[in-house]
Amino acid sequence: MPKVSRIIPILENSLFFWLGLALVLSLAGDRLEIPSLIQVVGRTHPLFLHFPIVLLLMAVGLLWVADKKLQSAGAQLLLFGAHLTGITVVAGLILAREDYEGDALIWHQWLGVASLGLAVLIYFYREKSAGFLRISTSGLALAIILTGHFGANLTHGENFLLAPVQETQVEVVALEDAEVFQHLVQPILEAKCIACHKEGKVKGELRMDHLAGLQKGGKNGPFVIPGDLEKSLLIQRINLPLEAKEHMPPKNKAQLTEEELEILQLWVASGSSFDQKVAELKSDEPLFQLASNKFSNQKNYTFDPASDSDIKGLNNFFRKVNPVYPGSPALEIAYYGTSAFDPFSLKDLKKVSEQVVKINLNRMPLSSVDLSFLGDFPNLEELQMNFTGITATQISNLEGLKNLRNLALAGNELGSESVTALSGLKQLKKLFLWNSGLEDASKESLRKALPTTRIDFGFDGKGIIYALNPPKIEFEKVLFQDSMELVLSHPIRTAEIRYSLDGTEPDSLNSLVYSGPIWIKKTAQIRAKAFAKDWMGSPTTSNLLFREGMKPQSYKLAFDPNTRYTAKGATSLFDGVKGKTNHTSGDWLGFKDSPMEIEIFLEKNSSPKELSLSILLNEGAYIFPPESVEIWTGNQQGWQKLPETPSTQSTKIEEVRFGVLSYPLPETAFEKIKIRVKPISKLPKWHPGAGDKGWIFVDEIVLN
Repeated sequence: MPKVSRIIPILENSLFFWLGLALVLSLAGDRLEIPSLIQVVGRTHPLFLHFPIVLLLMAVGLLWVADKKLQSAGAQLLLFGAHLTGITVVAGLILAREDYEGDALIWHQWLGVASLGLAVLIYFYREKSAGFLRISTSGLALAIILTGHFGANLTHGENFLLAPVQETQVEVVALEDAEVFQHLVQPILEAKCIACHKEGKVKGELRMDHLAGLQKGGKNGPFVIPGDLEKSLLIQRINLPLEAKEHMPPKNKAQLTEEELEILQLWVASGSSFDQKVAELKSDEPLFQLASNKFSNQKNYTFDPASDSDIKGLNNFFRKVNPVYPGSPALEIAYYGTSAFDPFSLKDLKKVSEQVVKINLNRMPLSSVDLSFLGDFPNLEELQMNFTGITATQISNLEGLKNLRNLALAGNELGSESVTALSGLKQLKKLFLWNSGLEDASKESLRKALPTTRIDFGFDGKGIIYALNPPKIEFEKVLFQDSMELVLSHPIRTAEIRYSLDGTEPDSLNSLVYSGPIWIKKTAQIRAKAFAKDWMGSPTTSNLLFREGMKPQSYKLAFDPNTRYTAKGATSLFDGVKGKTNHTSGDWLGFKDSPMEIEIFLEKNSSPKELSLSILLNEGAYIFPPESVEIWTGNQQGWQKLPETPSTQSTKIEEVRFGVLSYPLPETAFEKIKIRVKPISKLPKWHPGAGDKGWIFVDEIVLN
């Protein structure tokens, strides 16, 4: 075995090999063709980088000590540390060619090379002078720290080191100011995606740390396609099974929550706008409803509150003055009782004019009232004067209200002469003019004059056939015991509701007509539609309801479910707990590489008449109906296989939904049941994952 003294010269000469190779890769690496095998070497960079850091810093500490023996040990540590630094730097320079770029990469790269160069320089000139040694080793320690800092920024995000000690202010956003992308979507991308798609690290040539990068897309195409969930790369990737190579975020990273998944999908479905405000969404859109729970309706105001005595003095039976929300300095005022209205009482409001942001004068007789008093309300945002008899001349008094955003003038016969006065209200965001007597030409003129204002002229159904809203299905719970009442309703009472209980699509001729509460006594897949004269039939609304079945004596799975989707094992199939539409919720058993095969042992004299499987369907996540379902009944004499029912497969990617597979069982007595549910072995050609294996997800087996 060679002595250390013989190895030292070899190691010393090898230092220049690492330094030279590092310089070549730094200066000319982009012109070199790196073989795949060498790329594997590059990916060892994270594995090796900690060793040289420790060795070099230990060497620096020992070289500062006056003791010769310790200095000698420090020199040997420096030699070995420099070699490991060379390996780490070279591996890092190779790795840098894989989707890394930007200022952080440049600093990390050259500081790493500088650390290697300093280590070599210190080793050969360490005995030159004490001053040189102290300055050079201090520089080496600083270079190592800075190299690690920029490396952490590349891997974990900007300013990773100091983030825990820096103050972070949570932005409170009012609903009216919130933007769909900036305040709903972008925070999700920053938390779960940008670490791998930012300056310095651009996987798949997709940058997500600025708007231009998102709009450009990556090497696999557009990031999102507005309104198209099937073709949008974002939606495809986040819905892939967790162990799929292209699933995003990668399985070793923090995963999207159920709410985050819903936000991203609703954003793409609604058109994936990058500048739309939440307030511009329709109030019945799911994305608006989700945002309304996330953002505050409580706008922050900076003016001082009015005195309690002033507010109390203004309140009486016909006028109410209240904060817009508890603790707010902003006030809203509402008048009641047309016959008791006194126009002179409006002057009383001047004492709180700075704090008033909303005034409700609906149905008050204002035709002869001078509205110039409103000029004393600098912060007025909303004014309601529906059915008040106001004229175009009075409307001109509102032009000076710079903060006025919402104006309601429904039920006032305004006529064409009011268009000029209304056209001057450029500050408005919403204008309500129902039953205002405006002709079509006046309406069009007003739309052109106020292009940024949402103007609501009310409903005009001339020559237009609209679709009905879907009916509402009300029930107590998804899993019921003996029977349960279903109530169907529709806001238009003259609408006819047609329904089915077997999952078939209702029509206006042959389906059952709803006339009163429905009592169901077995598992049912209810679908309902509304129909009415001069209306288009509504979209279908549906629910899957299960009658709780008999409990078996025992049961045993032949194959374990996939380790990612085990729920509570076989117990989950008989616990009466219905899974959510998110397959990662922990309520589902998932099978891919093996069938779901289970033996069920029944209580004595309890032969069921029907077997139902509750399944999940989500073609976008590779979750399909089973390829086949085989059922046996058995007793002491053996097993008897039931005739197979052909399985109906999906023909396109649809929304996530529940499914049920029901099978009649023989009238003869039996003591046990065996079920084998086989996942689809090859996804169809129309699917993005054509040829791959599919999944089945089951959460309940119901025996009735």
